[in-house]
Amino acid sequence: MTATGSERAMSNLEYDLLTTLHHKAEAVKAYDTYINDAQSMNSQPCVELFQKLKQQDMQQAEEIRQHLQEVMQKGKM
Repeated sequence: MTATGSERAMSNLEYDLLTTLHHKAEAVKAYDTYINDAQSMNSQPCVELFQKLKQQDMQQAEEIRQHLQEVMQKGKM
């Protein structure tokens, strides 16, 4: 973000966390397609890999959300 002082709608840190959370959410959504593709190819190892990656991203998204909430409430961690 480039605005200064009180002109900012949110801090750079809030923006960074929000952007990162958005990317994680998009990845989680995409994994459903990847899982379906692997299932259609009868590739159980790939299904399991995508499910594992999806679960990890979901956990990371939750951690990011918690950090974002705290930064938005307190202005920092």
